[in-house]
Amino acid sequence: MEANASIFQPTQKVGADRLLQWSAKTWLSIAILGQLIFAIYVMAYYGGAVIRGDMDAWNQVFPRGYIAGDWRGNLWVVLHIGVAFLISLSGLLQLIPNIRAKAPRFHRWNGRLFIAAVLSASTSGLAMLLDRGAVGGLIQHIGLSLDAMLIIVFALLSLRYALARDFLRHRRWAMRLVMVVSGVWFFRIGLMLWIILNQGPAGFNPKTFEGPFLYFLSFANYLIPLAVLEIYLYAKASNSTFAKASMGIGLMILNVAMLAGIAAATMFMWLPRL
Repeated sequence: MEANASIFQPTQKVGADRLLQWSAKTWLSIAILGQLIFAIYVMAYYGGAVIRGDMDAWNQVFPRGYIAGDWRGNLWVVLHIGVAFLISLSGLLQLIPNIRAKAPRFHRWNGRLFIAAVLSASTSGLAMLLDRGAVGGLIQHIGLSLDAMLIIVFALLSLRYALARDFLRHRRWAMRLVMVVSGVWFFRIGLMLWIILNQGPAGFNPKTFEGPFLYFLSFANYLIPLAVLEIYLYAKASNSTFAKASMGIGLMILNVAMLAGIAAATMFMWLPRL
């Protein structure tokens, strides 16, 4: 009986490894698809308004996004939105192993571009928040500010370890950076998934955009992805078949939820505005 068990253990470990690897690749594929849809929406909506000369259209989605005569505030907004498309694609490209392995020069230059873009977006986002404020209450503003500060810290740590050629630590901080940079995107798909599950707004006032759920989501949109990433990194490095299999199954469940959130955001938030 013990001999038979020893035969099956390596097979189970290989199966758990493959499950974890497959679920992680699936997550990346879904994330790339969802962020590509979001990036196209940002480019089409905001860029389309500029081409039409209808800058007031920005305010329909981005309260106080454009204020005539306020060149400084408008500059912060343009700088913030202008790099959103770049960030959405550039960051996820950095996580694709084949690109990192087969096109190291592209990986390095894309990484530099990504770092510059996220530092620009986070600092301009903080400037906008201080200059014009944002929707929601103080708790939500604190959540936004903390996310921006984490982006700056993680970007600098990722760059530091890349320059030091400590690639293991660099990759880990780069992955953490992508999670916090994607907070805006996670917020939207999380909000739409919540609304679909509850068949309407629940736990917040849709007019004031305040309430317990939004207070929670303002922090959860980047802290939960960070926590999931840390558990994934632990499971990947672990020799435990149970840890790998559990994380693989958990990630599959999260993939389904993420896909549902992307579909809901696309159908009810992004497409109707184009």
